[in-house]
Amino acid sequence: MSRGPHTAVIDVTGIIISGGEADADSIIKSLKNATKDPNTKGIILRVNSPGGSPVQSSYIYEAIREVKKNNPGMPVHAVVEDLCASGCYYIASAADKIFVNESSIVGSIGVVMNGFGFTEAMKTLGVERRLYTAGTHKGFLDPFSDVNPDERGHVQNMLNDIHQEFIQSVKSGRGDRLKGNPDVFSGLVWAGNKSIQLGLTDAVGTVRSVAKNEIGEEKIVDFTVQQPFIEKLAKSMGAATAEFAARLSTINNTSLF
Repeated sequence: MSRGPHTAVIDVTGIIISGGEADADSIIKSLKNATKDPNTKGIILRVNSPGGSPVQSSYIYEAIREVKKNNPGMPVHAVVEDLCASGCYYIASAADKIFVNESSIVGSIGVVMNGFGFTEAMKTLGVERRLYTAGTHKGFLDPFSDVNPDERGHVQNMLNDIHQEFIQSVKSGRGDRLKGNPDVFSGLVWAGNKSIQLGLTDAVGTVRSVAKNEIGEEKIVDFTVQQPFIEKLAKSMGAATAEFAARLSTINNTSLF
């Protein structure tokens, strides 16, 4: 327990991915620790991330909403440093208000899956592809096979579904502050002042100014959970091993946000 009234700060930094610097387990634990401290007068999420996993982002988004529901008198604000894009904006949209610097980059409300195709290169080199599967569409992400139009449509529908979930979450968090510009949900990004005009964010502010003017408590206590080095290394190695194994079967990038 900290000494005296304070504003709790929690960092959301780097790629949002399980086992990474910004994973749901660590950030949710940080939120719980901050709310359990009776001296916490408000919470600031200090965000600086290009996004990452839609699942991890959703977990954190729901945890923030739970904090607000169970602690109605405790403000939860987000302060953007350099970047708040995609999954990071998903998280920030759950906050009461979002503050930016004039040069912050905000937005990228969209979903992406990309990769490469090597079929023409294989023909040029005289390489024969031998792919065996159990399941009609098991190899549909294979970069060495021609694209099947039905599978392309399936992937597009899946991305559209995830995108709609993203949009609905942002609308739920931001409400009528959004100005209705259709480009807001197109995947584009904007600088800080323009993001305010579009209703994506609320005002220019820093951690210190928000602590003082919005929460009313200038003392700042960092509640960001720091993973022990060995645990962090193990998680990183596990994530890297899983990614490597996945890339052995497909070169497509399936990190969606």
